[in-house]
Amino acid sequence: MVSIRRAHVVLAATLLAGLSVPGLAVAQKAADATGMWLTEGGDSKIRIGRCGGGFCGTIASTSGTGVDSNNPDASLKNRSLVGVQIMNVRSATADGYDGTLYNPKDGKTYSGSLKIKGPDTLEVAGCVMSVFCKRQTWKRVN
Repeated sequence: MVSIRRAHVVLAATLLAGLSVPGLAVAQKAADATGMWLTEGGDSKIRIGRCGGGFCGTIASTSGTGVDSNNPDASLKNRSLVGVQIMNVRSATADGYDGTLYNPKDGKTYSGSLKIKGPDTLEVAGCVMSVFCKRQTWKRVN
């Protein structure tokens, strides 16, 4: 009787540990994505912060004209790109976060993902129909 009870306790502890580890991994990922990031081309810096259960990214600096000239909304074509939110990734996945990404170079919003590849490296992907994706590696700058 004692060995059966012990087996149940061990099984319950194992299950609880298994359930809590993925949550811990997501919490650790969450802390790592916040900060200032340099885009792959080196032409923009993106500030990523907590946003609901995930992250949002806004343009902190950019090269070029610095205006949102490709935005399909005519009233936004002359706005400064600095301060524009381009990333909203709130759905946690097994290896990162999914959401939407705005590309000011073409004025379109894509489904996208963010994956933490290391303490100073992010993989950001924008996709069309979740099949055709363009990936960039961003580097931490702070």
